[in-house]
Amino acid sequence: MKLSFATLVLGTILLTSFFIQPTIAGSVGIVFLEAFCDSKCNFRCSKAGRKDRCLKYCGICCADCNCVPSGTFGNKDECPCYRDKKNSKGGPKCP
Repeated sequence: MKLSFATLVLGTILLTSFFIQPTIAGSVGIVFLEAFCDSKCNFRCSKAGRKDRCLKYCGICCADCNCVPSGTFGNKDECPCYRDKKNSKGGPKCP
């Protein structure tokens, strides 16, 4: 009885460790990406007329592409994914 209980506890701990580690690593990556995107998009949208809209779409594009072009306008060739995203009307999605 003690052996089967010990085996059950050990097996549970072992299985749990496989699921907890990737979750922790994933959440650290998400936090880093959010901080990266926030800082890049804040600079990118600093001169925008509609800053809230610019930050929204820049954040979406940055999360998808993992990059934001330098500067406050243009330079989209630095990030082809960012450059090539289109809105529903066929225009550029990313500011």
